[in-house]
Amino acid sequence: MASIANEMENLLREAFSPSLLDVINDSAKHSGHSGDDGSGESHFTIVIESAAFTGKSRLERQRMVNAALGDIPGGRVHALAIKASAPQTAA
Repeated sequence: MASIANEMENLLREAFSPSLLDVINDSAKHSGHSGDDGSGESHFTIVIESAAFTGKSRLERQRMVNAALGDIPGGRVHALAIKASAPQTAA
C-alpha cells in the first residue's frame, strides 16, 4: 500500500506539473498531540511551485491544492501546511 505522502505527491504532480514539490512528513513532531492517530502520517507540510498558481492569491493557491488532494486534508490527514507559489520571473 502506498503511503499518504506518495499519494499526495502523485496527485499534486498530476494536477499542477510543479517545478518544485516537497511533501514533508511532520508527524513525528506531533507524536502524542491532538490529531496524532499513531499512523505516522497525520501531519504534513507541502511546498509546491507551479505556473498554475500565477496570478492567484495565497488563499486561492491553498484551495487549489486542497481540491487536488480530495479527501486527504481533514479526512485522512489531520494537519496540512501549504506553501504554494508561482515561479519567479526574471526582470
